Amino acid sequence: MNILFGSVTGTAENLARSAAKLARARGHDVNITELDEVSMDDLATMDDVLIVVSTYGEGEMPFNAELFWDEIEAAPPVLQGLKYGVLALGDTAYEQFCQAGKDIDAMLEACGATRRVDRVDCDLNYEKDAQAWIEAAIPMAGGGEVVSVEALTEEEEEEVWSRTNPFPAPILENRKLSGEGSTKDMRHIVLSLEGSGLTYEAGDCVGIVPKNDPELVQQFLRRLNKTWVTRLPGYDVPLGELLTSRLEILTPSKALIDGVGAVVQDADLQAALNGTREEYEAYFWGKDVIDVLNIDPRLVVGADILIPLLSPLQHRSYSIASTPVCHGDEVHLTVAAVRWENERSYGGVCSTFLADRLEEGETAGLFPIPNKRFRVPAPDVPMIMVGPGTGIAPYLGFLAERYAAGAKGETWLYTGDRNRDCDHCYEEELVGFEASGALSHLRLAFSRDGAQKTYVQHLMAEDGAALWQAIEAGAHIYLCGDAKRMALDVEATLVRIIAEHGQMTERYAEDRLAQLRRQGRYVKDVY
Repeated sequence: MNILFGSVTGTAENLARSAAKLARARGHDVNITELDEVSMDDLATMDDVLIVVSTYGEGEMPFNAELFWDEIEAAPPVLQGLKYGVLALGDTAYEQFCQAGKDIDAMLEACGATRRVDRVDCDLNYEKDAQAWIEAAIPMAGGGEVVSVEALTEEEEEEVWSRTNPFPAPILENRKLSGEGSTKDMRHIVLSLEGSGLTYEAGDCVGIVPKNDPELVQQFLRRLNKTWVTRLPGYDVPLGELLTSRLEILTPSKALIDGVGAVVQDADLQAALNGTREEYEAYFWGKDVIDVLNIDPRLVVGADILIPLLSPLQHRSYSIASTPVCHGDEVHLTVAAVRWENERSYGGVCSTFLADRLEEGETAGLFPIPNKRFRVPAPDVPMIMVGPGTGIAPYLGFLAERYAAGAKGETWLYTGDRNRDCDHCYEEELVGFEASGALSHLRLAFSRDGAQKTYVQHLMAEDGAALWQAIEAGAHIYLCGDAKRMALDVEATLVRIIAEHGQMTERYAEDRLAQLRRQGRYVKDVY
């Protein structure tokens, strides 16, 4: 049995590993791998496949399933002998809910494969549906022991820190990186893993399990005309604790929006619900759950009706900005506190939890999210690292590791932010790496300092000839940061550099970049 996964924050991978563990317990020989590591020739030889895949952004494949999708879409193989099943993960707040799983499911059917189990589309509250699918998808094989997903999950949680059982990591440092006059609030957060037994490698991520802003919880309770200690039937903790630690009360769920839209006859609301995607997003931009309820301030909703319409509070994933080689049992994070103004003042759930409400000695729930493809290469291998803003995080660990190893490979770092005077985060560290020789080329783009905005991709284009030489010499390319704009612009620039300096068409340049991805020489950690 082959279990394949495409994952953004580690959830799909964790479910795939749970399925693999159950399959082995039930007597199956199991291979588990990322979708991007499976070629079409490999797929054509398989006879039994289970796929667990999440959807990224607006219906897109996760970063480690893009190559798989590009190849199967470009040249669909004949899969007449293949039996398969797809478990799709998504968020109903997005229009293209579970689209990656739906696309893969339909494509495999079109290639002649036969479903062994129907696809299940899971929302954020996925646990029960995912467990039921795994149970149905994995029958007994000869010699297998009959165990359940729940039993395996309980066993794992006793042994391993996880999303549902996070390690309470003490805060060792909460340092502001942004200077006076900055429009951003960047923080360097250091957490301790001492006593956890947890290990990580440079390039990995951690999941942080946040708590909601206490003031927002109180506003919510006042809107419901309830108190902290109110008990709802079917829940094991008071309402205040539900709103603090278990439910998403900032971003409204689609179920909540649809529910309000069904009873509130507000012209602007109805226009947004019946309009284009752009109109919908513009209307709901910046609104939280309370704002949606207050579209009609007279609306009275019972807590027993409202609470089931809220999404579960999700962990947030952060790239690790350190390495155990140099930092022992510490985990360093680079956090941009998200704040905005709309009807009132708002703050990102996890970023302000870390920045504003955790002082030294307090704890944050943490669990590891390995990123096995995002690794430091051998000391003599050239590196091209691109990561403006918080995208710099993993490279701090990379550079520290290269420095400790006395690495001689040529190293490029493209980073930056808005203004050099107040947004040059980690300036001292970067200057030190440059002086030591661990960082060969430090290229800084501060977009608001000049008459025209300069971004990292512009500096890369200027260095195109040298970057192409580095690629030809075996360089590994890393991309970390914003997926919607920066990553797309950087990737387009890489294609143009390869085409121009490699003297090939853009189509061949795209194929060359895809080849680098297959070889593990072009990897992304984007969000």
